[in-house]
Amino acid sequence: MEGLHGLDKADALFNNLVAEKKVPCLGVIILSKGETVIQKGYGFSDLENRNKIDPQQTVFRIASISKCITGLALGKMMEAGIVDLDESFYTYVPYYPKKKYDFTLRQLASHTAGVRGYRGKEYALNQDYSIKDGIEVFKNDPLFFEPGTSYLYNSFDFVLLSLAMEEASGIPFREYVNEHILMPLGLNNTFSPADFDVSSSAVENKVEFYTKRALYFTKAVAVNNKYKLAGGGYLSTCEDVAKLGQAILERKLLKVSTYDQLLTSQIIDGKPTYYGLGFQVSQDSNGRPFVGHIGNSVGAYTNLFIYPEQEKVVSILINCTDPKVQPFLDEGIDAIFEG
Repeated sequence: MEGLHGLDKADALFNNLVAEKKVPCLGVIILSKGETVIQKGYGFSDLENRNKIDPQQTVFRIASISKCITGLALGKMMEAGIVDLDESFYTYVPYYPKKKYDFTLRQLASHTAGVRGYRGKEYALNQDYSIKDGIEVFKNDPLFFEPGTSYLYNSFDFVLLSLAMEEASGIPFREYVNEHILMPLGLNNTFSPADFDVSSSAVENKVEFYTKRALYFTKAVAVNNKYKLAGGGYLSTCEDVAKLGQAILERKLLKVSTYDQLLTSQIIDGKPTYYGLGFQVSQDSNGRPFVGHIGNSVGAYTNLFIYPEQEKVVSILINCTDPKVQPFLDEGIDAIFEG
């Protein structure tokens, strides 16, 4: 990397991740003030057939970037008066088993409701559950803490949140998101697993999902993410994720006051949790404030970083479970700011 700067250095760093077999492939799109400064695929979406990546066409799992999409849908429902963030979850889902404490939609969206995280192999469930069926996995477990007193990041919060949104609106969650978020933003290559299965052109462009072993990659186990669509089930392209980021940067679709709620860190005991409602609200490795999400799921590792001050959007999608490459991605992102 000696002597390289800016975009050239970033390009070399991303290339090295593939050359050094740290990831099977990655798609990268970086926008600055709405202009594309990097749009590139590295490596192969399918190691056997050596299919190249097209950041505009190749479809990856986006893991927890799904929570940002859900955050926008929640904002839309708030504005329409369909849900009240500070209303009890039980107002919308009265059949959920009662816990020691009540909790609200805001607490679910901000991971402060006390719902537990995954145990054992739960993150890799391969059951064809609906959102409503999916609560069977954890519904009888007690809360970890009194809601509002602590923060515990987990995906079950978003299963419950999407169930409340379905019950409140009377519309299946994925249909509401399609109609009110994906279509208006022109995210035509962003799919729920259910929609994806019926879109033949998208299936042709899907990456293989891999898991890293010490010296090679194996195909990831099969999973069914339908029931946890809101927290980690969406599939998309680098271009659509960048487009999503740009829409959030420009505060499209929702009122500024709604965005202020989504993109403000919750405070517990006087300290920020670095999480808003469906969005990480944090700083990168160099202290630059960003909103967005890092995602990690079976066969996927993803970054969506939106930098309001610099008007930059970073969309990086990788087809491998937890490849342990965030420091390298950070270095690549850092180089872009030098440029």
